[in-house]
Amino acid sequence: MLQLQYLHRFEWLIGWRYARVGRRGRGNGFISFISGVSMLGIALGVAALIIVLSVMNGFQKEVRDRMLSVVSHIEIYALQGDLLDDAAAMGAARSLPQVQASAPFVAAQALIARGDTMRGVLLRGIDPAQEAKVADALAQQPDLAASLQLLQAGSFRVVLGADLARSLGVGVGDSVTLIVPSGQATLAGIAPRLRQFTVVGLLNSGHYEYDSGLALTSLQDAQRLTRSSVGLRLKLADLHQAPQVAADLQAALGPDFVVRDWTQQNRTWFAAVQLEKRMMFIILTLIIAVAAFNLVSTLVMSVTDKAADIAILRTLGASPRSIMGIFMVQGAWVGLIGTLAGLGLGLLVACNIDVLVPALERLLHTSFLPKDVYLISRMPSDPQAGDIVPIALISLALAFVATLYPSWRASRVQPAQALR
Repeated sequence: MLQLQYLHRFEWLIGWRYARVGRRGRGNGFISFISGVSMLGIALGVAALIIVLSVMNGFQKEVRDRMLSVVSHIEIYALQGDLLDDAAAMGAARSLPQVQASAPFVAAQALIARGDTMRGVLLRGIDPAQEAKVADALAQQPDLAASLQLLQAGSFRVVLGADLARSLGVGVGDSVTLIVPSGQATLAGIAPRLRQFTVVGLLNSGHYEYDSGLALTSLQDAQRLTRSSVGLRLKLADLHQAPQVAADLQAALGPDFVVRDWTQQNRTWFAAVQLEKRMMFIILTLIIAVAAFNLVSTLVMSVTDKAADIAILRTLGASPRSIMGIFMVQGAWVGLIGTLAGLGLGLLVACNIDVLVPALERLLHTSFLPKDVYLISRMPSDPQAGDIVPIALISLALAFVATLYPSWRASRVQPAQALR
C-alpha cells in the first residue's frame, strides 16, 4: 500500500499534472483544451478589468489636475460686503498651516460678444501679482505671465480661454464686449451693463470646459462691471484635505461666510465618475465569474475522465480528502495561471496605453476622445494597487469556489464501481 507521508506534495504534483495544457491520449487533449479556454477567459477578464479601471482612474486624475490648475482648492465669500474688508476673517483663512497661498478674486457669469457671435463665460477678476500662486495653469505658461501683468486696474483688458477665442474668431489685440445681465437703472429703464475689453492673452489649460468659457480681467475692472463682492481663493499643500479644511473654516468663520472646496464645485461630475467606476467593476467582474465557473465543466469532465485513476489511488491508500485536494489543486492552478497572465497583460496595456491608443488613432484615422465631449483629448491611465489587488483576489476566490463541487464529486467516486 502506498505510504502518503508527503500527502500535500503528492496532491500538488498530481493536481499540477492534471492541470497541464497540451497532454494527449485517452481524450485528455479535449479536456486540456477546455482547461486552456477557461484559463484564457480568466486572463482576458482580469486584463479587461485592470485596463478599464486604470483608464477611468487616469481620466479622473487628469481632469481633476487640469481642473485644479484653474480653479482653487477653497473659495471663501462674505454674504455681506467684501471679504477683504474683514481683517479677522482674512487672518483666520491665511493662518491655517495647510494653506500655501491665497489670492483675492471676483467671479460672475457674463456674456461675451464679437460681432454677431455671443458666448456665455465665467468672468473672473484677479490680482495678477497673486493669481499665479493659486492657479498652476498660469504658472505653467511663461508666455501668459506677461499677459497677466497687463491686466491693470482701469485698462479693461482681458485674457480669454484659447477655445473661447477660437469660437469667437478673435486673437490678441482684438476687442470684445462683455455684458453683465444684471442691469443698471436708466431713464429708459433697466439696461444691462456692458464694456468693451481688449484681448491681451490666451489661456490654454488643457481643460476644455475652462478653455472654452473662462475670461480673466483685473480685480477692479471685474468689480466695477459686475458690482460683485471680492472673495478669497486658497491653495492647500494637500488638495485631498480641502473638504476637512473647508469644514473647519466654515465653523470658525460662522454663517456670515460661505466656504466652498473644489469637490463641492464639481460634486455631480465626481459622483458620476465614481458610480460609473463601480458599475464597470461589477459588470467586468461578471466576465471573470463566467470564465471562472467554466472550471466547473472542465473539472467535471476531468473527474469523469480520471475515474480509473481515482479508483487506483483510493486502493493504494489515498483518502477522499486527498482526492478532493487533487482536483482543487488542478482548478487552483488554472485560476492562478489565468489570473497572473491577466495581471501581466492588463498592466502591460495599462502602462503603455499612451503609446497604443495614438497608434490606433493614426491607423484608423479617428479620435477616440474628442476634447469637446470628454474634456481631454488623450487617453490617460493610472493603474492603482487599490484596484489591482482586489481584482486578483476576486479572480482567485471565484476560481477556488468553482472547484468545490467537482472536487467533492471526485471524492465520492467508489473504487469498485470505477474499476468495473
